[in-house]
Amino acid sequence: MSTANPGIDQPLRIAILLNSYRSRILPAIRASYERTIGGVAPDAKLAFYEPANIGQFPDPAYFDLIVVGGSNVDPRKSHAWILDVHHFLRRLVTHFPDKKVLGICWGHQTISRVFGGKVVDAAYPEMGVATINLTEAGRRFFPEAAAPGSFKLQQHHRREVAVAPAGFVRLAHGNQCLLSESNTILTFQGHPEKDAEAARLRMHDSMRWYGFDAALDEKAWARLQELIFMEHDGPAVWSRILRWVGEPSVPGTGFVERVCRI
Repeated sequence: MSTANPGIDQPLRIAILLNSYRSRILPAIRASYERTIGGVAPDAKLAFYEPANIGQFPDPAYFDLIVVGGSNVDPRKSHAWILDVHHFLRRLVTHFPDKKVLGICWGHQTISRVFGGKVVDAAYPEMGVATINLTEAGRRFFPEAAAPGSFKLQQHHRREVAVAPAGFVRLAHGNQCLLSESNTILTFQGHPEKDAEAARLRMHDSMRWYGFDAALDEKAWARLQELIFMEHDGPAVWSRILRWVGEPSVPGTGFVERVCRI
């Protein structure tokens, strides 16, 4: 995919919700956002919030894009801070219906849960760079990826969206990427914000997820390293995301009314 200039006339203001609970790698996650977004939009203004640890939420009126990022907590749980995130998302849609919202991994799953989808345990956890196969709608949305019909992103998840919410279009097979009919909410199961430097910090999860580490299975560990350090399309996907932020919402879809009934 191409990483062409997203065509934004003024610096974007982006609020990023870091939802990991008491994670020692939060600074590394933040730095990965700064590197990947900065690579395609150097002037973008990023602000970070921690709902799980500090109870922070941004003022939607101030930002062009709200990012609901990943987490180390099962999105099907109903901890108080998770319910606060749910309330924030509903408020975003009902009070700021044209605001652009991006969900990544846990954010993708949580948005699906909040708006009526279903999240389940994945048959097999994913870690490392994987191919995302696009639907016809996805080929139209990602024109740079239309010819191959796919792009590659870092993955790190044990759960997935089994049923997409009503009012969302599948841009990728397996509910890997969803777009609201209103053109205001875009979600990815994968991690466009993660580069290998950040992804490698979670390789220790291989013991819990797959039952091996570097000491127990050198070949499997080497293969995992290959997946982590594979080339991916994260910067190009961010370029497309930032162009999408400047695109108009689609009126008359009934999306807000549907959310109000949930």
